[in-house]
Amino acid sequence: MDDILQCIHHGGIAVDDMEAGRALYRDTLGLKPGLHRLMMERGVEVQFFDLPGARIELLAPRGESSSIAKFLADRGPGLHHICYEVNDIHAALATLTGRGLRAIDTEPRDGAEGNLVAFLHPRSAGGVLIELQQK
Repeated sequence: MDDILQCIHHGGIAVDDMEAGRALYRDTLGLKPGLHRLMMERGVEVQFFDLPGARIELLAPRGESSSIAKFLADRGPGLHHICYEVNDIHAALATLTGRGLRAIDTEPRDGAEGNLVAFLHPRSAGGVLIELQQK
C-alpha cells in the first residue's frame, strides 16, 4: 500500500436548506460547528462540523447555476464527496491520473478552508466524487 492518501479529511453532504442541515448536525446530532463560508464565486455556502479525526462539510447552493444546485436537481440531498488529505497534491494528482482516474481539476485551486484542493471525476472513481486536499 502506498501513502498517497493520508486520511479522510471530511465528507461533503449536499443540502437544500443550510439552516435545516445546520440544525440537524448541531442540535440533533450534537456536532460542534466550525468554519462557515459563503463562496459566491462558486455559488455555494459551506458549513463545517468538527469531529475527532474528521469533519463533515454541508454544501448548499447559492444560485441555480452552481454545481451543488445541479447535483441536488439530479440526485437530491445526500453524500456529495469524500475528501482525502494528501501531503503533495501535485504528486497525488499525477500518480492517480497515471493510474487511470480522471481529474476534474488538472491544477489545484483554493478550497473553502484556504488549502489547495483538486477533484477526481466520479465516473472514474466508482461513482464517488473524490476531493484531494493539501494542508
